[in-house]
Amino acid sequence: MDELTGADGPRTEDPVPAGRPDPGGGPPFRRQPVQIRVGLVDDHQLVREGLRLVLGDDKGFEVVGEATTHEEAFELVAATRPDVLLLDLTFPEGDGLPLLRALRSRYPGLRVVIVTMDRGSESVRQALLAGASGYVVKGARSRDLFEAIRAVSRGEVYLHSSVAGAIVDDSIRLARSGQQLSVREREILSLLAGGRSPSEVGRILGISVHTVRRHVANLSEKLGIHGIRALTTYAVEHGLTRET
Repeated sequence: MDELTGADGPRTEDPVPAGRPDPGGGPPFRRQPVQIRVGLVDDHQLVREGLRLVLGDDKGFEVVGEATTHEEAFELVAATRPDVLLLDLTFPEGDGLPLLRALRSRYPGLRVVIVTMDRGSESVRQALLAGASGYVVKGARSRDLFEAIRAVSRGEVYLHSSVAGAIVDDSIRLARSGQQLSVREREILSLLAGGRSPSEVGRILGISVHTVRRHVANLSEKLGIHGIRALTTYAVEHGLTRET
């Protein structure tokens, strides 16, 4: 069964044949709708109302539903099968990335545009890795949002201009920094990416956990990224993982 490929290539066909519901129930994703059917997921009512008003100015869009929580987001997608979902990254339940991963896992044909205040390049990278096809910052012009929705609905990837340049610069910086890592730093980074805790890394390499943490601090300083999750993402993206 073919899935949408997003950034890796064009969508060949919907994951559920047109006109037939998937095993999870609900109407199928439409293949080529006259209007692009859009779902809104944001816990702030004013934001949802603003998005609905903005999208209502263009006859090419139809807002099919709204959700304010992770649970409601699943209910929205199951019931309405939007062509594009506009999703914030911050909820009372916490980070929206786990929700994005879960939605894309259950509904691989769903295309998601992140609409958020966060302009950080690491947030953009994490969102794309989690399955987003678009990233627009709140405060962008309405025509930028329209362009993002249309591009994503065609199977393309869209990054708002305010973050696209930072992503390119950041990728170049990370690639150059990676060439400067020591053998020990690469070992530690690889083990952390494999799910090992700092204490486990120390036992495997025969060094103290304090030494491991010092190396992690050096890695963060050298790469300009902080936190085990961000370092793990870097290791995966740059092929630094290994079997342990």
